[in-house]
Amino acid sequence: MDSKAPLFTPVLIAGCVIIVLSFAIRASFGVFQIPIAEEFGWLRSEFSLAIAIQNLAWGIGQPLFGAFAEKLGDRAAIVAGAILYAAGLVLSSMAVTPEAHQMLEILVGFGVAGTGFGVILAVVGRAASDENRSMSLAIATAAGSAGQVFGAPTAEWLLGMMPWQQVFLVFAVVILATLAVLPMMRSPKPVSRGELEETMGQILRRAFRDPSFSLIFIGFFSCGYQLAFITAHFPAMVTEMCGPILDGSLLSAIGITSTSALGAIAISFIGLFNIMGTLLAGYLGKTLPKKYLLAGIYTLRTIVAAAFILMPITPASVLIFSALMGALWLATVPLTSGLIAHIYGLRYMGTLYGIVFFSHQLGGFMGVWLGGKMYDVYGDYTLVWWIGVAVGALSAVVHLPVKENRVPVAA
Repeated sequence: MDSKAPLFTPVLIAGCVIIVLSFAIRASFGVFQIPIAEEFGWLRSEFSLAIAIQNLAWGIGQPLFGAFAEKLGDRAAIVAGAILYAAGLVLSSMAVTPEAHQMLEILVGFGVAGTGFGVILAVVGRAASDENRSMSLAIATAAGSAGQVFGAPTAEWLLGMMPWQQVFLVFAVVILATLAVLPMMRSPKPVSRGELEETMGQILRRAFRDPSFSLIFIGFFSCGYQLAFITAHFPAMVTEMCGPILDGSLLSAIGITSTSALGAIAISFIGLFNIMGTLLAGYLGKTLPKKYLLAGIYTLRTIVAAAFILMPITPASVLIFSALMGALWLATVPLTSGLIAHIYGLRYMGTLYGIVFFSHQLGGFMGVWLGGKMYDVYGDYTLVWWIGVAVGALSAVVHLPVKENRVPVAA
């Protein structure tokens, strides 16, 4: 019967709409760094810290919103997230000090938590059939990549027509508009009788006692470190360390004539290839052990990152790296969330994934902060890049002992 269940359900479609718009706005914040810094005469690091705080707040908020959704309802959690997101944007449009922006990014981070992966993937996972669950989670994750592709260019386009404060207000309206699809987010809860009788305290206790949960938690740290570091610092790294774009080259012919433009394009390139990589990971996760797929992804990331920094950085190597890393970018998310659902059940998937996602965002905070700190000390990104290579290798190893079998429900 599962094999005949539709893949594209109203829940999946609505979830994708919310994630696309939520992540499009989140992915655009780097575009505002220069306009805001120039208007107020701030150091670049002050707005970078605001983005790092947003990542950390997102991580802290994720398990809280997961628990909120499981206690009071998914749609209530999404509404709360959208309101906090919009409030953070509106208030940020009025902020005139770096400290105010940094504190208001806490609201934005919590807003992303309420409208992002933790809550949406849990709803999508419960609504999907066993046969379609892995692919449904991959499609919802890929929607986040689609947002990354057009979010920053849209912000750049809007900045050409209005000041950054008004762009923030437009984005606040956009995130509130996602609530129009909430009626479609009616998710059944296909859980076992034992899961329904189990309390949140019981599921948390058995997860925390299970070494596999700790290994998944540790492994997700490097994913956040690498993604946040590359998103925040790779454009600047390309600008400063990449060889010149030659006249008459293909890049020059299509209008990319500077390494700064190449750095911006690299992020969109990552997003494009990530859509394909994430969907492939979801497809493979239907039949292959997820822990081995995760170990393989982290191994490939380690090899790709090490090869890139060891070779001369050229326009061609930047594009090749962006394509390869993009294919591996968010491919970990449907596999990690699917692994948690498989081992611990669907009832409290949002809370458990939120706890693991906190590790991801802690890694993200460290990647963004260390990138700026070590650049100030050493004058380049080489050392912090090698730290990313090392934590990627650690993640490849720690997933191997994970026991990918269902933990029995407590009596």
